[in-house]
This record gives sequence, C-alpha cells and structure tokens, in this order.
Amino acid sequence: IILKLYDNTPLNTANMVKLAKQHFYDSTLFHRCIPQFVIQGGDPDSKHAKPGQMLGEGSLGYTVPAEINDADYHKRGALGVARDNTPYKSGSACQFYIVVGKTFTDEELDNMSKRSGRNYTPEQRQLYKTVGGTPHLDGNYTVFGEVTEGMDVVDKIASEPRDSHDRPDKDIRMISVRVVKKSFWYKISHLFKKEK
Repeated sequence: IILKLYDNTPLNTANMVKLAKQHFYDSTLFHRCIPQFVIQGGDPDSKHAKPGQMLGEGSLGYTVPAEINDADYHKRGALGVARDNTPYKSGSACQFYIVVGKTFTDEELDNMSKRSGRNYTPEQRQLYKTVGGTPHLDGNYTVFGEVTEGMDVVDKIASEPRDSHDRPDKDIRMISVRVVKKSFWYKISHLFKKEK
C-alpha cells in the first residue's frame, strides 16, 4: 500500500513520518477491519498480541492536534487519524485508518448534510456517489493522506473473516513501513503478511 501524505496537515504528517523512520509501525497489526468502512492499525499493543486479544486502546502517551479542513475528506482511500473522545478532536499519536467506504445516493448525502450541517462540494458529492467513502466522518477526524497504490490490498484486508470486535481471525501484520520522499509528498509504503 502506497500512501501520499498531505502537506496541509503538517503536524499529523510529520508525526507519522517520524514514527515510520523510527520503525515504530513495523510488526503492528491491522487490528480493526470492517468491510465498506475502514481498516485500522498502528496500536503498539498489537505487536505482541495474543490471538483474540482486544486491541485499539494502545497509545504513545500523547495526542496530535486535529487538522480538520474541508479540502481533505473521507473519500475511498483516505488516510485518517483514529481517536476516541479526545478534547478538540485531537488524534492518536500512532493509530490510523484507511477508508474502504461505500457509495451514497444524493438523498443519503442530503440527509447527512441536514444532520451535520456540513455541505458537500459538487466534487465531493460526485466522489461519494461514484467512488465512495465515509462522509459521516467528515469534520470529526483528521484526514492527512490517501492511498495512491494498493487499494486492492486494502479491500482484501477489509474482507478477511473477523471476530466480534472486527479483529481479523488471522493476524495481518505490517512487516516494514518506510518513508520515501518524492517532490513535496511523503510516501509511506506498508508491506504486510497474513500470519498462519
């Protein structure tokens, strides 16, 4: 999976680049995988997790300030920062998700817009209707990148059989996460394997 990190989210981009350069993500799991929604990984507790162990609470003891803006939204392939009920919507220092998503109708987008007070641009509407995403997350989570190659791999991960906590039955581990800087974009490459 190749991810392009955005330059208009400098705090979250710099944090992920720092962790990748420190090899923090190597051997972490994709521990929450939901078809038509997201795959999530980066929990430090997942490195040595026992089968069936509930994951998602691991942290590095700090959060990263939210960098939520209207230009970056939850289209299919978007890279976002996981969070719980943190103040000011600050995000996890290490856990992230990649949007798998689904497509929406104009009526569904209109209803979401009424509930949230958010208006979708014509471009956003078109993407949510044709490519898909998770528009109900817009405005609540920082999006700081997107998949440029490997959505087929993301889809395979999302479709793995999983338990009642959405953890895949077989571990899907990030073997090597590295940073390649090209022009003004950072790219993070996730190599993974499914453990037997």
